[in-house]
Amino acid sequence: MLCTVYRSPRKEGTYLYIEKRDDFSKVPALLLESFGKPELVTLINLAKREHLAQIDINKLKAALTEQGFYLQLPPPPENLLAAHKAANNANR
Repeated sequence: MLCTVYRSPRKEGTYLYIEKRDDFSKVPALLLESFGKPELVTLINLAKREHLAQIDINKLKAALTEQGFYLQLPPPPENLLAAHKAANNANR
């Protein structure tokens, strides 16, 4: 199974995985609009992979099969204030 990866020019750390290069027919129009003009990153042969860096490869394959695309969002920013408060409470 091959997939194509695109980067969002508007949202840093946001990637769109689709089955066929430049075939965005299964991606909702609103998603493409907010994503911006997709920038090609790479093609991946999922059949030769057991895992990917930040994605569960089984979830990726399932999403591609079921809906034709997968949207990878960046992790939420670390809440430094909450971490500081938790550390202070643990030291008491």
